[in-house]
Amino acid sequence: MNYIKTYLEQTSKIAQMLDQEQIHLAINILLNVRNEKGRLFILGVGGSAGNASHAVNDFRKIAGIEAYAPTDNVSELTARVNDDGWDSVFSSWLKVSNLNSKDVLIIFSVGGGSIEKNISTNLVKALNHAKSAGAKTIGIVSRNGGYTKEVADCCILIPTLSPETVTPHAEEFQAVVWHLLVSHPEIQKNQMKWESTVQTVSINK
Repeated sequence: MNYIKTYLEQTSKIAQMLDQEQIHLAINILLNVRNEKGRLFILGVGGSAGNASHAVNDFRKIAGIEAYAPTDNVSELTARVNDDGWDSVFSSWLKVSNLNSKDVLIIFSVGGGSIEKNISTNLVKALNHAKSAGAKTIGIVSRNGGYTKEVADCCILIPTLSPETVTPHAEEFQAVVWHLLVSHPEIQKNQMKWESTVQTVSINK
């Protein structure tokens, strides 16, 4: 019971500590990519890859932004890993996709990547390619933000309250933030099914 109480208290505290200015900046970047008819590429590894796939669905369906996650294409992903290595898997994918200055790259990561520590170097190389291509970059990361925080145009940092729960809080708040973004009145273009159902019931009453 103590663990449950502590975990939920930390979740509440983290929500209150999020940098709302950075979230607002992310909204402006996303509005611009849609207005410019650019594309959104979302990168993540492990649980963050699963979040990237879910987020792509929401940005396309709810926000009307053309979006992709390289990890959704398992054939290309594994072929590139097998033939060229893990480090370049995302940057190579982005090169073939002709990432350009109209596009945005979002990084979902617990630590944000680090060349020095040899952690998520594929994200580091993807960020470097995005910068060289003139694309905007957004990070939703935890710990100290890693390389993502150093170079991203916008970085939403998930505060670390306990070393034992860094990863679960980081990955759960990736979902909190992207759901906030797609449901924001300035971003949302299409109504979500359950929300439309609730409104219909309310009107009929």
